[in-house]
Amino acid sequence: MSDAHRAEPLKFAYWVPNVSGGLVTSKIEQRTDFGFDYNRELAALAERNGFEYALSQVRYASSYGAAQQHDPAAFSLGLLLATERLKLIVAAHPGLWHPAILAKFGITADLLSGGRFAVNIVSGWFKDEFTGLGEPWLEHDERYRRTEEFIRVLRGLWTRPGFDFSGDFYRIHDFSLRPQPHPVPGRAHPEIFQGGNSTAARQVAGRVSDWYFSNGKDFDGFTEQVTDVRAVAAEHGRTVRFGLNGFLIARDTEAQARDVLRQIVEQADTEAVEGFRAAVRQAGKSTSDGKGMWADSGFADLVQYNDGFRTGLIGTPEQIAHRIVEYKKRGADLILLGFLHYLDDVEHFGRHVLPIVRELEAELDRTGDPLGAGNAR
Repeated sequence: MSDAHRAEPLKFAYWVPNVSGGLVTSKIEQRTDFGFDYNRELAALAERNGFEYALSQVRYASSYGAAQQHDPAAFSLGLLLATERLKLIVAAHPGLWHPAILAKFGITADLLSGGRFAVNIVSGWFKDEFTGLGEPWLEHDERYRRTEEFIRVLRGLWTRPGFDFSGDFYRIHDFSLRPQPHPVPGRAHPEIFQGGNSTAARQVAGRVSDWYFSNGKDFDGFTEQVTDVRAVAAEHGRTVRFGLNGFLIARDTEAQARDVLRQIVEQADTEAVEGFRAAVRQAGKSTSDGKGMWADSGFADLVQYNDGFRTGLIGTPEQIAHRIVEYKKRGADLILLGFLHYLDDVEHFGRHVLPIVRELEAELDRTGDPLGAGNAR
């Protein structure tokens, strides 16, 4: 880890509950709501408790515990106008958006919010959403080829007048978007996040993305991804920042936290989880090397549909904080969090977990190793 990376505080984001059903596919009580009034209250609370980003989910079809969904772009714009500092990351699918239309929407949202708009480009795993809307379903690596072109067009339209592009999926002819995004010191354009665990996803991120989002991973799994993406980025004279998904369960004792996890899994909506597993199986298994998303996820992992349990943020505030900083040492710049009871858990994180993270970061800056790092596991 470089000195510059070590000195920059970790950033935190939360999953916006803009779809019904909560962040776990379980019948356990989840004190959350997908309505806008609830989310406006949550966003303000998150701002006060150390969160810099929020990621709106994208789901179009009623499926796998998400019976109802709000559009992430419209919902995020509403939250941007209801907050002062929070950056909203809008998830968008190539193939369902045209990059120029997303670029134009993003410029307006960015200007209205004073430079707080960002995007997460999602290559797509849910075949029925494409075929049900009459759009072609591409083979896995082809979806990532399209994603790379999409990001190149997005960045070009945000930064270059008279932009031209000729690809297999998109063609732009001497096109300029006016006005341009809100000027933010140190930012060339709205930040571009991109997810996916496969080799194709890692290569695209290294070549064109600002941020690489990982599904939940243990230390070794995350380190492998960081190493791969950094190697590709270095070949192209670039740097990429890294975000990691994790579902956080903080309690007074580790036993209490692990009991909550046990209850979540025991009360899983088995039919919904099995349906989700069947739908995503091709996402990893269709890759030549089996490194795609959910390729090695078991039933319990999939109860949190982005493998959030695998990151291991389950225990006391001290244990969780140590583990978070260990991920920072392995390259994490941002931790994306999901919760069971959003309002309670976001405030608890800000009061009890985040101060310990900041203390450990300060010790890391001073000595190169946080106090009591052996507690992380």
